[in-house]
Amino acid sequence: MNEWERLRRQAQRYKENYPPGTRVMLLSMEDPWAPVPSGTRGTVEVVDDIGQLHMKWDNGRTLALVPGEDSFRKLTDAELREEQSESIAEAEEGPAMEM
Repeated sequence: MNEWERLRRQAQRYKENYPPGTRVMLLSMEDPWAPVPSGTRGTVEVVDDIGQLHMKWDNGRTLALVPGEDSFRKLTDAELREEQSESIAEAEEGPAMEM
């Protein structure tokens, strides 16, 4: 298999393993200019044809993850349930109103 085919297959695996909406946590990022802080969570928006995961980070950033350079992991089912519970609790509390 040639290099092009290997990279195409690798990008396809990333697309299958990280579909849009997948939640991940950044462990470390190798961006020397403006990395996203370690521990930041985000949502995969799309995986491009070269295998980069384009992210919407919870801190408002939109920097892509580069597999093999950046270190990250999917959130566990327990972490996803915890996030969901927090969202529900915040929605039930509603916005604070001052008079």
